[in-house]
Amino acid sequence: MKTAAEPTSLTPGWPLIGPGDPPPYTLANTSGRAPLLLVCDHASHAVPRALRGLGLDESALSRHIAWDIGAENLTRALAQHFDSPAVIAGYSRLLIDNNRALDDPTSIVEVSDRTPIPANRQLAAADRELRVRSFFEPYHGAVAERLDDFRRRAVVPAFLSIHSFTPVMNDTPRPWHVGVLWDRDPRIAVPLLEGLAATGEVTVGDNLPYSGRHPADYTVARHAERAGLPHVCIEVRQDLIESPPGVARWSAILATALAPILADPHLHRDWRKQRP
Repeated sequence: MKTAAEPTSLTPGWPLIGPGDPPPYTLANTSGRAPLLLVCDHASHAVPRALRGLGLDESALSRHIAWDIGAENLTRALAQHFDSPAVIAGYSRLLIDNNRALDDPTSIVEVSDRTPIPANRQLAAADRELRVRSFFEPYHGAVAERLDDFRRRAVVPAFLSIHSFTPVMNDTPRPWHVGVLWDRDPRIAVPLLEGLAATGEVTVGDNLPYSGRHPADYTVARHAERAGLPHVCIEVRQDLIESPPGVARWSAILATALAPILADPHLHRDWRKQRP
């Protein structure tokens, strides 16, 4: 089920989003009952009309620099499979990256994969704040609200962050089909790595092609790690999920590997209370 977002106390106005523009996030499968929340930080390549495509043409905005190709559809497929809610970002990471701290120099990039982003050059502090208020905090506020709903029901959910990556970056091929990104909490990551490797058909990266180690884990750290929730970030190579058959195949592969992990009742406990 696709539900449009509405302003709440955590999203006090969206100054850059006008009539006809999409909301800063979408909630999917809000009635899902599984103790699981999926999030997709880089689901969209949308830019509000007020920012005129950031000075880029449509071909540039359709590339991986603007979004994680296939990640939204994979997130929705997994949410449907597990009967879980999902929070899906509504705008391009080129506006502001939902998976970066606001003081990170890559929060609003001036150049991405050798492509200059004209509207991001020498951005004034006031304009940065408008992007925070319009896109970044509404999305993270929506994630926080979904987790608050679990807390009100005394449920400790698992937290899955879904991304995709390019087959080649800076002329370097990436041989992995999927990456499992994690830091200190092994509860989902380690058995997931083992389960994917055991298929014999999947080349899996352990914190590859990106690292899940702090500070490169903003969304997971902000919402899951600090709260002691079991969590992992999953990256699937975008050429594998850019079509509906690819999404169907990879949602099935991931669901098969994740199912026994998520079904373990011992998983759904506050990690901080289990550590010595």
